[in-house]
Amino acid sequence: MKEDMTRADGYWFRAKRYGWGWGLLLTWQGWVTLAAYVVLVCLVAVFFEPHAHPFVFAALLVVLTLALTAVCWLKGEPPRWRWGKDRE
Repeated sequence: MKEDMTRADGYWFRAKRYGWGWGLLLTWQGWVTLAAYVVLVCLVAVFFEPHAHPFVFAALLVVLTLALTAVCWLKGEPPRWRWGKDRE
């Protein structure tokens, strides 16, 4: 029942039960976002090899990770510290 309510709210990412951040993916949009992130990280690793271009590689990974975090922040359940008790 809670899952249906979360999907109705338009969230793509469920909040983690313990700790801070996001965990399980709720919708296909979340899965596509995560898959795109993984593909882009792989492409960065292929075209900007870490040993050949360490600063460009690191900078691109930071940009991609910040973009993923921004999508999670906008489309995920509100982040806060959770102790594993019932979700509110």
